[in-house]
Amino acid sequence: MRIHSSLRLGALAGAAFLAACGSNDDPVVAPVVPEETRAQDSRVFTPANPTATTFAAMAAAAGDVTDMTTTSRWAGVLGGASYQVEVPANWNGKLVMYAHGYAGTGDKVGVQAPSIRRHLIQSGYAWAASSYSKNYYDVRVGVEDTNALALEFTKIAASNARPLAAPTRTYITGHSMGGHVTAAAIEDEAYATANNKMKYHGAVPMCGVMGDAELFNQFAAMQVTAQAVAGVPSYPTDKWSEIQALVTTTLFTTFPSAPTAKGVQYLSVLKNITGGQRPMFDLGIAFGGSFPSAWGTFGSDGTITGILNKFSLDTNAYTYTIDGDAAATTALNASVQKLTALPDANRLRRDGLRWIPKANGEFKIPVVSIHTLGDLFVPFSMQQVYQKRVTAKGNGGWLVQRAIRGASHCDFTTAEQVDAFDAMIKWERDGVKPTGDDVVTPATVAATSYGCTYTKNTLGPDDSGTTKALRPAILANSVPCPAS
Repeated sequence: MRIHSSLRLGALAGAAFLAACGSNDDPVVAPVVPEETRAQDSRVFTPANPTATTFAAMAAAAGDVTDMTTTSRWAGVLGGASYQVEVPANWNGKLVMYAHGYAGTGDKVGVQAPSIRRHLIQSGYAWAASSYSKNYYDVRVGVEDTNALALEFTKIAASNARPLAAPTRTYITGHSMGGHVTAAAIEDEAYATANNKMKYHGAVPMCGVMGDAELFNQFAAMQVTAQAVAGVPSYPTDKWSEIQALVTTTLFTTFPSAPTAKGVQYLSVLKNITGGQRPMFDLGIAFGGSFPSAWGTFGSDGTITGILNKFSLDTNAYTYTIDGDAAATTALNASVQKLTALPDANRLRRDGLRWIPKANGEFKIPVVSIHTLGDLFVPFSMQQVYQKRVTAKGNGGWLVQRAIRGASHCDFTTAEQVDAFDAMIKWERDGVKPTGDDVVTPATVAATSYGCTYTKNTLGPDDSGTTKALRPAILANSVPCPAS
């Protein structure tokens, strides 16, 4: 018999009252307090292809040593999330979980294969990827569904007539929001509070939101300073649509590549918010394509589009700088709005992970993180935030970070991603810690050669999209790296 929720809660409360009135030996039963609700809880999502049982093999490419068509490829639905799993014939016993990036706000969820898929199969690794059961910026669901799929790996294999032993090692990697999923999934807090608990042996977050909710504070800082430099500092930030045209035309004659005099001031502020003086910042503005995406986040109500239910943006920690102009810097900091988050907007939850899981820096496994310098949608400053957190927790020895001379968001060549993955594997397997970049010393980051060490401009068969379009332009417009 189904009991109405209000009656059930009333019965529980009554039981607690009776227990409290009993003898001193009677246990006290605390009343059940339901978690708050938010907009994300009522949104409905369905798999884009719910009947899929397999997916296409990769086409052959030069250098392949394993026939890509001989892999086992399984697709299905687990807990409302679509999944894909691929296992080579010569599986090495190790599993790589892939976490995809932000997939928008549509009601259909779909799987994305890892960009290093060919390398994984050619090296003997199995991989698995979840669509997550929800879209929007729902990292909590991303962690839970990725963990659930990892835990289900052997059952999926057995149900497809290929019994496999449990993986000897399980790693996790992801892009953008998937980098946040990756960082959160390896945290002690996640293991303590997740419903699906998974221990990983190594991680490679790429262009990741490594500062978790701090990214949204940076977006807010970008907006309040744009308004202040444009002369409308006190206008309500959630009414951005009313002043967007005014601010844009005040700061740019052509957005975003041709700033006005005030726009030059604003871009100086933006540079310092997002990581300081560094190569590729100017190219990220000129033709990187990622800054308009950040500009498109302005006007938020502070709930991260319903992932939270309270205003969470806070800019009180920011001090803004206009290079070479002390008077303008002072005036800006005096006039700019200060946004303050409501208490406990992203508190710990009683029913699982935080709504926006944290990347606290509490882990003790090899992590190799890569980030492009010109990225302004998930800025390079995310790496700086992460490095400081990890070091503060005493775990800096487990983190290696690499700067890549790309001009846009996740603008990596496949070779750069493969190098990072292989470096993590060698570290975890052999105990050989790889080299990386100093991401926090301003003079180091500002050097014209910064990011050259791990940048590989050669495009391979799996490079596509922005990488193919932007790398030639980067080479033509940036200070060249020293010959190796």
